[in-house]
Amino acid sequence: MTRVYLHTFGCKANQYDTEVVRQALEDAGATIVGDPGQADAAVVNSCTVTHVGEAKMRGLVRRLARRRPDIRTVVVGCAAAVDDGTLGRLPGVVAVRGGAEPADVCAALDLPHPTAPRPLLRRFARGTRAWLKIQDGCDEHCTFCATVLARGASRSRTVEDVVAEARLLAEHAEEIVLTGVHIGGYGRDLERGSGGRGGRSGRGGVGLGALMERLVVEVPRVRFRLSSVEATELDDALVELMAHHPDRLVPHLHAPLQSGSDLLLRRMGRHWYTASEYRRQVERVAGRLPVFALGADVIVGFPGETGADHAATRLVLAELPFTYVHVFPYSARPDAPARRFGEPVPAAVAQERSAELRALVAAKGKLHATERSGEAADVVLLRRRAGHAEGLTEDYLSVTVSVDTVPAARFAARLEHDAGVLTAHPLAA
Repeated sequence: MTRVYLHTFGCKANQYDTEVVRQALEDAGATIVGDPGQADAAVVNSCTVTHVGEAKMRGLVRRLARRRPDIRTVVVGCAAAVDDGTLGRLPGVVAVRGGAEPADVCAALDLPHPTAPRPLLRRFARGTRAWLKIQDGCDEHCTFCATVLARGASRSRTVEDVVAEARLLAEHAEEIVLTGVHIGGYGRDLERGSGGRGGRSGRGGVGLGALMERLVVEVPRVRFRLSSVEATELDDALVELMAHHPDRLVPHLHAPLQSGSDLLLRRMGRHWYTASEYRRQVERVAGRLPVFALGADVIVGFPGETGADHAATRLVLAELPFTYVHVFPYSARPDAPARRFGEPVPAAVAQERSAELRALVAAKGKLHATERSGEAADVVLLRRRAGHAEGLTEDYLSVTVSVDTVPAARFAARLEHDAGVLTAHPLAA
């Protein structure tokens, strides 16, 4: 019996891919172990968004080999897809495979592997929350990004395939997160393939809005969450679902901003919106939703970023109802066009600007949690710990709840904010 240790770097799409590999390995007779010291083999799913992530991945591979000199490691994912041969020379590595095809992984570990198209994912190991990847790849060409190089053009799964997998996941999960590389582009390739013009979403089309309407109708009970979607791609169908059925599509938008400077947005290759258009779209959504969580990704220190550009980003973050933000210091990626734009902002300056933006939005997030005190919430139980349990609200707030009062894996609650702790008190059924 082969014992396999799994480790994932990067986004929810990578986490989903690892789950698919896990299922294939288990179906092939392998045992998944949480302790690498007990493993005969390892599968490391890599990320290429930043050089820091790649360095951590290489460090893990080396540590695995030191701990288990006979371990067989397969490196998959985005960094593997753009590898120049470096990963294959790391200790213990027996295969480097771009993407994360289960058959490739099983073959590399001399395990039986399926020859037919991969089966649907039946269950997600995280318990009450599951990820569901609805598409892969991206047709945009952001100048800082190597993901397109690693994952290729956008490819959407069929609506029928997504709905069928969602039904399986809903048998065990209370929340399903729709993920991918560019989910706002879902369905465009399907429409092009059927002779349509592409790009339409909502009723009568095959875009993200239409997919979500099908899921709400055909996969009852479970609530859905969008992992990350461009603000300008959030159509009326999605907003209506969030407004009228927040128990089915949660009122939470993670909309990549990257910069509040139009000049930098153009240099980043993000041609489909300006800062003012981003602002209008967010305000349109926020105006419809009494409860709303807003997150974003922001890049700091992009080549050519001036103090004025940084101030423009700070203004957008200050004036819109953000509850959290992921701030990334610019990381030059091999073969990404931005490498030709000259030197990035000095590291010390980028760190100072990053800290300023994080502090700004952290304060807004704390205010949002405080203002939710006394209000109702829809809570999904995440995990139980000694003396308490942890849950997640529809607006992406982490809450604490007493173990002996948790009535179910999902429950209605009243929130109470005290001394920096947000507590969920279950309501009587």
